[in-house]
Amino acid sequence: MKKVMIVDDEILIRETIRRCVDWEKEGFLYCGDASDGELALPIIEEQKPDILITDIKMPFMDGLELASIVHKEMPDIKIIVMSGHDEFRYAQAAIRLGVEDYCLKPISASEFIQLLRKVSRKIDEEQQLKRNQGMTKEKLLSDLCGGLIGTHEAIESAKKLSLPLASRFYRVAVLDIRIPDFARSQNDVLLNGIQGSIEQWVTPDADGLTFVRGRTELVRIFKSSFSENLSERLEQVGNRIRSELEEQYPCEITVGVGSLQERIQGIHVSYLEAQEDQYITRLTRQNKISLRETTYREKLDILLDRAGFLDFLKVGTPAKREAFVREFAEALKQIDWQSSLYGFYLLNDLTLEAFRVAKQWFRSPEEPTASLERLQQTLRQVSSWEDSLLYLNALLQQLWQWRVESSDKYGEIIDKVKSYIQAHYANDQLSLKDIAAHVRISPSHLSKICSQEMGHTLTEHLTQVRIRRAMELLRSTPNKTFEIAYEVGYSDPHYFSNLFKRLTGMTPKEYRNQDMTELRADRPRVMNDGS
Repeated sequence: MKKVMIVDDEILIRETIRRCVDWEKEGFLYCGDASDGELALPIIEEQKPDILITDIKMPFMDGLELASIVHKEMPDIKIIVMSGHDEFRYAQAAIRLGVEDYCLKPISASEFIQLLRKVSRKIDEEQQLKRNQGMTKEKLLSDLCGGLIGTHEAIESAKKLSLPLASRFYRVAVLDIRIPDFARSQNDVLLNGIQGSIEQWVTPDADGLTFVRGRTELVRIFKSSFSENLSERLEQVGNRIRSELEEQYPCEITVGVGSLQERIQGIHVSYLEAQEDQYITRLTRQNKISLRETTYREKLDILLDRAGFLDFLKVGTPAKREAFVREFAEALKQIDWQSSLYGFYLLNDLTLEAFRVAKQWFRSPEEPTASLERLQQTLRQVSSWEDSLLYLNALLQQLWQWRVESSDKYGEIIDKVKSYIQAHYANDQLSLKDIAAHVRISPSHLSKICSQEMGHTLTEHLTQVRIRRAMELLRSTPNKTFEIAYEVGYSDPHYFSNLFKRLTGMTPKEYRNQDMTELRADRPRVMNDGS
């Protein structure tokens, strides 16, 4: 609903205009009036009307002065000037001030409504143009990965941009591109070149969309009609892209790949997982380089039964943990923990691999990067074989905690999220950050959990809660549409009405009328038998 305000020094004119229009039926909200420009300004600043209708001849501050100030300070407000003076100089002055229309008093109700509709259409066209101009391929894909856009809006935006977004399956790959100092001045050129190379490389039977996110991150959203293409072939995409691109460009590239997803909203989940995978892959790569250098210097060749460790991680029990760790770590006794970093790199490499595997097996209730950083801090304190035993026990304990929590922790978190939204949906400022703070999880990780567990984003869930409540209020109260919009957390009644229609197929008024018609049809009939 567009907000309309009237400024005229004749109270009869203001009251006539206010009463002659069924504002809600016509899609408008009458938000106030004033008798002159000076009194109108504070109301305009508070109400922020979409359409301002003002007389010209008024005391204290006339309509042209008011129009000049409003046009300068709030250029989005459309101004209609009314006057009882049919003089060309007034029209000229109004046009120079950028008013939307100029009309003579008296004006009939039908003419007035047509004028409002005409200006309203222009507002809609301008807003749509701004949205189209503001939405680019990069912003759309970035919003998808960031979980900042709903499915319907994403599909509509993709159509307008002629982007082939629809697919049966999605999977995201994140490339972390580290450019050396000597080539830093060519950062943008290198990123564009790498992006072009990736666009030319397409997996058989799978296409994709590539964009730059940030200064060092390049993202490709792979799409396919067949899950096998993305599940099997993309397992090898990291090494292939990295090796081919590092031969062409002076940079270091680390690739992370997220999980296979069937919904557009799953792109966000796959992206978060790809970021985690990329982070662990980069640390693993750095660690292997350091491990090779240390091995070369110290001529050590220690073999750890990694497969056995990972098997124990999956099926082992706390009762057998200490005995297993002592046997597993026997080979580490030959390390000089005081003077060598070899033990650190060896255990760090094992930790990174264990995290990667655990991420596939178990779903952590917290961000793996945070847990990994804490363990690496502990690892740096290891200074003896006995310390290494304590560390390995702690590593298994941490990952087993994920194993236990993954089976029941998410249910508790989702229940808390739903309860919090139910209690605070009327707050139009409610955000992902607020909800995440309540359940004590980072916003990005909470977004991932909710998308996985609920099958839709937090924003979509909040919208469903608000619209369901609005439907209840439309059925059970006589409140006007704009009042219900405020009650369910929407400060813009026009946006609320559009959203309601998009989700229910009816405007709020149509929904209320339909409900009343059904109630009347279901009402028991009373026989008029004269008694």
